[in-house]
Amino acid sequence: MRLQTKLLFIAATVILAACTTPGRFGAGGNEAALGAASDPTSPAYFQQTIGDRVLFAVNESTLSEEAQAILREQAAWLLANPEYTAVIEGHADERGTREYNLALGARRANAVYEFLVAQGVSPDRLRTVSYGKERPLAICSNESCYAQNRRAVTVITLAGTS
Repeated sequence: MRLQTKLLFIAATVILAACTTPGRFGAGGNEAALGAASDPTSPAYFQQTIGDRVLFAVNESTLSEEAQAILREQAAWLLANPEYTAVIEGHADERGTREYNLALGARRANAVYEFLVAQGVSPDRLRTVSYGKERPLAICSNESCYAQNRRAVTVITLAGTS
C-alpha cells in the first residue's frame, strides 16, 4: 500500500508540473513579465482584457461568432504590437482517442491561424501546435469540464524569445 501511495504522489507531481509553462512570456514567466493588465500593450492586457482563448463545439473546429469577435480583437492587438509573436495551441476534451484529439486540436489551431492571417497578421508571426487531450484545463467527466477543454489558446511572446 505504501508503494502505491508513493507512486500516486509522484504521478500527481509530474502531472501538476506538466500543467505549467514557465517562461511563456519571457523573463522566467513571472507576473512582472506579463506587465500590467491596465497597459494595453502588455501580455496581461491581451490575456485578461482581450481574451487569449476561444471555445469550440463538440467535434468541431468551426469558429463561432463569439470566437470570431475575440479573434478580431486578438488580430487588432497583434497588429498594434508587432514586437510579439504567437503560438496557437489547439486542445480537445478527454473523449476520443489520442490520435483523433491531436488531429482535432490541430484543426482548431489552424482555424484560428487562418482567421488571424485573414485579419492581416503576418503568418511569419504565428505558429500552431496541437496538444489534443494532453493538457486539460479542467479535469472532471462532465460537460462543464469538456466545454473548457475544447479550445484554442493564443500564447504571445516577445519576438525572438520563444
